[in-house]
Amino acid sequence: MNRTERLYALVDELRAAAPRPRTVDWLAARFDVSRRTIQRDLQALAETGSPVRFESGRHGGWFIDRAAALPPVNLTADEALAVAAALAGAEGTSPFSAAGRSAMRKLAGVLGTANADEVRAFAERIYVLPSATRPDVLAAVERAVADERVLWIRYAAASGEESEREVEPGGLLSVDGAWYLVGWCRTRRAGRGFRLNRVRAAEVRGPAPHRALTDLDRDLADRVRRAETLRSLL
Repeated sequence: MNRTERLYALVDELRAAAPRPRTVDWLAARFDVSRRTIQRDLQALAETGSPVRFESGRHGGWFIDRAAALPPVNLTADEALAVAAALAGAEGTSPFSAAGRSAMRKLAGVLGTANADEVRAFAERIYVLPSATRPDVLAAVERAVADERVLWIRYAAASGEESEREVEPGGLLSVDGAWYLVGWCRTRRAGRGFRLNRVRAAEVRGPAPHRALTDLDRDLADRVRRAETLRSLL
């Protein structure tokens, strides 16, 4: 995590904890940096106008002044529970699930105390079995799809036979709880869907060219939109 990312994360952490303060020692341990680094970051945030405040005393520390900034979202309790259910259910099982953890902290940070407690308690009652997809594979797929870059993968077919592919990502598809990367397979020169829990390794490579939309591409896009079976694409 670079400094810019840490500054944003500090604000998110303080907002989620509000109105409780966080000590420098606690924040240093949370972000795995020195007390001096955290102190410098907090002072920089305060100097740039961020609503970060310090309260001295035995139970003092750094906190977000909620009165100094309006919350970025305004959700009802039912809406917050729906978002919490989606985020908790996706934990560790779907692309972009890692970002869901920070989204959950932000969600709790903008709710009132009673609603935030209800959301946290609800999320703790949602259980998700560990995914067979490796975290580094999910991270590579996320980058390739978001940045429209070519993805190299080592893929295992249903028979167990492995092959190496280069894929121009077209999108992501979820069918019956399973996630697929859908795109143009340069190796097979055809549209394909790759089940993520069969991807043994993945690496983001160069940018994908903007090719003209062929009949096969249109057929693939139609299949994705209709969420039909991927058997013919695998």
